[in-house]
Amino acid sequence: MLWNLSSSFTASLRVPLKGSASSLAEVAVLLMAYGTPRSDDEIAPYLTDIRRGQPPSREALEELKQRYRKIGGRSPLLEITNTQASALQQKLKEDGVQTRVYVGMRHWHPYINETVPQILGNGHERLVALPLAPHYSQISIGGYKQALEKALSNSKIRPDFVESWYDNPVFHEAVAEKARSALEKFPAPKEVDVIFTAHSLPERILKTGDPYSSQIQASIQAVANILGLSHWSLAYQSAGMTNEKWLGPDILEELKLRGTGSSVLIVPIGFVSDHLEILYDIDVKAQEFAKSRGLRLVRSESLNASPTFIRALAEIVKARANAR
Repeated sequence: MLWNLSSSFTASLRVPLKGSASSLAEVAVLLMAYGTPRSDDEIAPYLTDIRRGQPPSREALEELKQRYRKIGGRSPLLEITNTQASALQQKLKEDGVQTRVYVGMRHWHPYINETVPQILGNGHERLVALPLAPHYSQISIGGYKQALEKALSNSKIRPDFVESWYDNPVFHEAVAEKARSALEKFPAPKEVDVIFTAHSLPERILKTGDPYSSQIQASIQAVANILGLSHWSLAYQSAGMTNEKWLGPDILEELKLRGTGSSVLIVPIGFVSDHLEILYDIDVKAQEFAKSRGLRLVRSESLNASPTFIRALAEIVKARANAR
């Protein structure tokens, strides 16, 4: 399968940095996301990549294909990430930052190791690497870092890797903005049960002092403070199909605790874009479960390329770019 590397998003800016004697012309920004197949034929190799080269069983493959079919056949993740990159670059331009934004995926095209040669070929001397996931775990964010280090192993560039940005106030504002809009869809917003969700990970991470769960709770509390919530819940979703125990409670278990007629808002704070875990796990699976139990379930919109979220990303990049 061939892939045209020019399909990943890049666009140059030629604007000097305001208020600084030095230029950031040499700085590249790499936005990184998980990756997604673009067609039914790509699902098998995509899943094999996630499984480190081990082909999936026929049953696992068919189940994943069915999930994609239920959301229209494919995930919009790549298009959304490219749009985020374009919006971020425009925002940085407006702020007087001369740079270029690139997109690299961990598990599908354009892979991180496909985008890095473009960065090197364009002569950048510095790189701000930003995973599009706010909360750090060695299992998740560590994988992006390893992929990037491997791709840069023969270069002189040492990336400024942003391991987490869960505590960014503008990120909190962006989440609260979407949650507030969703709450307005209910006749009695103050009576709505608000459940924040994040991607589940194997529970063994807790034994190593991994900060993932504590960072999620800190982000939630910050958003709850903005919204004036006196009560909220945290649930995990999209756990892997393995024999080991994963972080919980699962979102469906949490929904079981709500009585018939309850109003529930899901705020997927651990995710920033529409993709399979949002469009299927919440909008299809959780929604069907909620309806079967007589619950009214609404999900707050994903951040995608909202102006407030893009402003948060720009703040993160500028802080790193100006740090040296």
